[in-house]
Amino acid sequence: MKTNLNKKQAIAIAAIVVVTVLLGALIVGSKQIAVDDDDMPAATKPAKESVTPANSDKPKNPGKDADNKAPQKSLSDDNKIELTDAQIKAAAISILKAGPARIKDVLILPGEIHFNEDKTGHIVPRFAGVVQSVPASLGQQVRKGQVLAVIASVGLSDLRSELLTAQKRLALAATTYEREMKLWEEKISAEQDYLQAQQAMREAQISVHNIQQKLNALGVTQDHADALNLYAVRAPFDGMLIEKHITLGDAVKEDANIFTISDLSTVWADSTVPANSLNLIRVGQSVTVKASAFDGKASGTVSYVSALVGDQTRAAKARITLANPNMAWRPGLYVSIEVTASEIEVPVAVSAEAVQDLNGKPTVFLRTPQGFIAQPVILGRTDGRLTEIVSGLKAGSAYAGNGSFVLKADLGKNTAKDND
Repeated sequence: MKTNLNKKQAIAIAAIVVVTVLLGALIVGSKQIAVDDDDMPAATKPAKESVTPANSDKPKNPGKDADNKAPQKSLSDDNKIELTDAQIKAAAISILKAGPARIKDVLILPGEIHFNEDKTGHIVPRFAGVVQSVPASLGQQVRKGQVLAVIASVGLSDLRSELLTAQKRLALAATTYEREMKLWEEKISAEQDYLQAQQAMREAQISVHNIQQKLNALGVTQDHADALNLYAVRAPFDGMLIEKHITLGDAVKEDANIFTISDLSTVWADSTVPANSLNLIRVGQSVTVKASAFDGKASGTVSYVSALVGDQTRAAKARITLANPNMAWRPGLYVSIEVTASEIEVPVAVSAEAVQDLNGKPTVFLRTPQGFIAQPVILGRTDGRLTEIVSGLKAGSAYAGNGSFVLKADLGKNTAKDND
């Protein structure tokens, strides 16, 4: 019994020794690993997590927040556009210089081109009849005296017959007068016979003259003398045939409007002037007329200003006579009429197309060695061509004129990228 107990004690002691040895080995190994970790190079050393106190205001991931935060820029940096000379040329951006200029105080009125009624005529046949031919075409440019139509008229035939009869009577009366004059001079016949022949001849002359005057008043010439009933309708002046209301075989009356002809070498630009602007426009004043449908303008003269103001419109009618050598100003075309009321000298002005709206502020793009910079300005007077700069720009400063809208668009793109 004693022997068995000693064996159990020996086994327990051996187990305790083994556990003690194992614990000691573990403790020594962990210390060695810690020492080796401190001696490792930084490039291969694993990242150690930093512990942030619970009450710390610092973000848990400062590196990520630092990456999301964009670098701060000044306002001048945001307004700069870097462009080379080659890029400026390719974008068709003109470089101009600010300086003194004369700004016009311009009154702009809406208007419409009309025919010059002083050179427009309505042609009537003056004899009732039937149309035999119409050699003229609508829109044709005709000359004075050119035949537009030929009409067969019974009334004209009767009038020409009367003229022929009167001419025959005149010839007979002239012969009788000459005979009686010779007989009276030779003391063969009485003076009374001579005086009667003279009176008959003069009455025949008056009759012929009256009929000829009627034909002349009706515009009848000696055309178609062999056909007493044919009448040629002719153009009264040079112009364009703008209306045509007859065709071959039509029966027309003597007062029918068969043609309308107008001389388009000059036209009228009619407009209405508000009552508060009537003092700015006067007869004989030179104005500029601009087309709305195409890029064209011309100078004209105010030929008429109405002395009356409309009850409903509270405006007066004004008329501008406009030369139209190339037929560009067609009746019915809408135009704008620019009336210069006054002119004033300003110290600094730029081209009107150079001013751009940037964030609700008028802006001019100044030229810099690197490109351009957007410069806010305060505007003054403008006449549509030049604009006064009250402040923000000095005389002599170079700026972008034509094509400045390209810079505005480019600056908008850069701003959108920065916001992203």
